[in-house]
Amino acid sequence: MAGAHTQTQDAQSAGASGQRPSLSPGLRLIGTRLFAPLALVILCLAVFLPGQMSVPPLDRDEPRFAQASKQMAESGDYINIHFLGDRRNNKPVGIYWLQSLAVKASGYGAEAPIWVYRSVSVVGATLAVLLTYWVGLAVMSSSASFVSAALMGLTFIVTTEAHLAKTDAFLLASVVLAQGALARLWLARNSEGSSWLLAALFWVGLAVGTLLKGPIGLMISGLTIVSLCLWKHEVRWLARLRPLSGFILFLVLVLPWYVAIYRETNGGFFLDSIGRDLLAKVGEGQESHGAPPLTHLLAGIVVFWPLSAFVVLAIPGVWRQRSADCVVFALCWLVPSWIVFEFVSTKLPHYTMPLLPALALMMGYVLVERGSWPKRAVLYWLAAGLLVAIPLLIFASSLALPIYLQSWPSPPGVLIAFVGAVLGIMAAVRVKQRAILNALWPVAGTSITLLLAFWAFVAPSLTPIWLSPRLVDVIEAGTSCENPSVITVGFNEPSYVFLLTSRVTLGNAESAASFLSTTPADPCKVATVETAHAEAFENAAREAGVTLKQIGSVSGININGGDEQVIGVYLNGG
Repeated sequence: MAGAHTQTQDAQSAGASGQRPSLSPGLRLIGTRLFAPLALVILCLAVFLPGQMSVPPLDRDEPRFAQASKQMAESGDYINIHFLGDRRNNKPVGIYWLQSLAVKASGYGAEAPIWVYRSVSVVGATLAVLLTYWVGLAVMSSSASFVSAALMGLTFIVTTEAHLAKTDAFLLASVVLAQGALARLWLARNSEGSSWLLAALFWVGLAVGTLLKGPIGLMISGLTIVSLCLWKHEVRWLARLRPLSGFILFLVLVLPWYVAIYRETNGGFFLDSIGRDLLAKVGEGQESHGAPPLTHLLAGIVVFWPLSAFVVLAIPGVWRQRSADCVVFALCWLVPSWIVFEFVSTKLPHYTMPLLPALALMMGYVLVERGSWPKRAVLYWLAAGLLVAIPLLIFASSLALPIYLQSWPSPPGVLIAFVGAVLGIMAAVRVKQRAILNALWPVAGTSITLLLAFWAFVAPSLTPIWLSPRLVDVIEAGTSCENPSVITVGFNEPSYVFLLTSRVTLGNAESAASFLSTTPADPCKVATVETAHAEAFENAAREAGVTLKQIGSVSGININGGDEQVIGVYLNGG
């Protein structure tokens, strides 16, 4: 308690004087330039790796990306993007190239498990954390930069995206690369000379982001640049970006694939990706994900946890330090793009993730570097409440959610989540005592234990929601074939397609009956039929002269919509 009392005194004096608060010896050591990068990598692996192999593909976006990458690696066609026989034209090619490369490097080929595809996201999220540390070094000490990057890496949204084979983790890395180079060029605006390397990194970051997710990175950097120019009433520094040569580099990296896909699809890719995907998200809530403005702000309290608790504490300091270059750049990065995301009709939690580093850097600068802590007790209460409420909620969910799904809680998951809740209480107590820096260790502990509990134990134990892997198990147990061919009716989840390694056809009752109607009966042909279609399937099989043999069934809850489903597995029993 003596340490907490000392930091309470430090907080009061730091808030008034703006002096840097004293750091614990351990934090000073780990936060040095010698150890910080290694410590960040270890931290990332500790929270990103659990569950990579044990959590099945999560419908629907993740297996869509993974399946398209699988088909790209199998076909050797690195221009076109397909999901089964359909073109997948809603996102550019970048993530499919990276995942195909991971598949090739793994040696698994078409049988590559989902963790191989997820490894790209692990690398992307880890790079984003390291690059956030690199950006911080331009404006603050190594220790403050380390705290900023570490808390960003522990957030729910970053750890979630690191567990999913999608674009967003690597997009985050590309945005931080571009924004980091931009920050360093802007901070050196009054010095002589400029860095070709930083300018090149800026344009490379934009190019990678454009190949990953189209205009998102361009929008964020563009709005940042415009805001900086308006804030400081200065534009001469833009020459440091080497706009002519940099734009040529950008085009050299981006244009070849965009031109190729335009020719391959006769412009269809742009019609689908811009007209049917991007503009649909802007103008209307796509796929039932519409929400009013300020939704991202409210969601950020949870998805940015535990960083969100420290952002609450940093709010007064941001105002006091509003003229500091770090705060100015972070606000120009954060605010304009956040406003855009709030007014886009479609809202998903990961949309604002590329803005998260700005929050982390601003928090680290205000609280750790400048020691500009709040004076009002209500902010400490709010931050402490967040630090204790989320761990308690997760601990309660580790017990209640499996029971609600009519499954059994995972004993290791519940125990580890309990430890995380206790550490969360410790962190909250220290924040309430205004010992902010002393709270960092239990905050890291509660984050690591909660993430371990969820990804390694709780999520895999939610058996009723994992319909696809259970169906595959029934098929493998009920047939003597190594690679059976499957037709599915009424259960068309992308995870099922992915797990069957492309040996699946999406059909209806009649086509499924026809599929099985071979003479003699083919034991390597399987039909999986959802109960809503079972009667029509049985009638069609009877008309086709097929004697059905049901070898099993799977029941559970489809996480897309929450509907209960029962899927039967059939062979030709003739």
